[in-house]
Amino acid sequence: MSKTYSRIAGTGSYLPARSVSNAELQTTIETSDEWIVSRTGIESRHVAAEGEMTSDLALHACQRAMEAAGISAGEVDLIICATTTPDMVMPSTACLLQAKLGVKQGAAFDVQAVCTGFIYALSLADRLVASGAHKCALVVGAEVFSRLLDWSDRRTCVLFGDGAGAVVLKPAAEPGIYSSHLHADGSLSHILQVDGGIANGVVRGNPFVQMDGQAVYRTAVRVLAECAREALNHSQMTIADVDWLVPHQANVRILNTTADKLGLPMEKVVTTVARQGNTSAASVPLALDAATRDGRIQSGQNVLLVGVGAGMTWGSVLLRT
Repeated sequence: MSKTYSRIAGTGSYLPARSVSNAELQTTIETSDEWIVSRTGIESRHVAAEGEMTSDLALHACQRAMEAAGISAGEVDLIICATTTPDMVMPSTACLLQAKLGVKQGAAFDVQAVCTGFIYALSLADRLVASGAHKCALVVGAEVFSRLLDWSDRRTCVLFGDGAGAVVLKPAAEPGIYSSHLHADGSLSHILQVDGGIANGVVRGNPFVQMDGQAVYRTAVRVLAECAREALNHSQMTIADVDWLVPHQANVRILNTTADKLGLPMEKVVTTVARQGNTSAASVPLALDAATRDGRIQSGQNVLLVGVGAGMTWGSVLLRT
């Protein structure tokens, strides 16, 4: 019996209408465009409208991915939503998304691995589709991270933005996804966290993002290069075989350092951080869709996805388009 693989059949993305520039931020907090750009490479970020939920952003991204793949709601039998900012405690954002899409069959669930969430979700979907358990998967990373920010804290509020990115995954006779590699180290949970929660009807802990920026940077540049090499070694490839690196868009310093460690020219690194900021689980699929739609990523190319996030979590997916 011939082996079945999974392959990305379509991509889609969505950004909220409102874009918040550094110039706007410097009217409310003590910062400047020069300070933000020099340290992060971020010039602006998108912020969801009042009442615009994670599932709404995911809906638009999924509809565009489904259109690109030429599929209908009746074909989708698996929805995995990677998010840190669910619409509600329960049910899952994936189930709310399923209803909004008009999908009546299959499974739907959320994955929480913060900025590595899409990598984790894609890895799961790959195994479920390649095994024959599901025939058509929607994998989406969607976030309204702006609602986890203390907008008076210049160390964190300048970094993040809202958005959603999605892919359709279908069975294939030849490898689309070569391999995926997932990791976590819970002993580093304190360097990036939102320790708030709901208990007895009130908020306990701190409901805003808290981050040790230097510790996150040191971890990120180490593990992104490690998991990229892990994927290449697994498939007996070298960095020269990679047409495009699509990394988590945290800040431009991390992207530059990762590319340098891998010996990859920045011309082969897809970057969207300047106009989107860090969109957490949405950042990798947003960048993947952008480079697909503008023609940089073409059929038959090798694309390496890498992500790192709170947990700490990190991982990679090596695929052929």
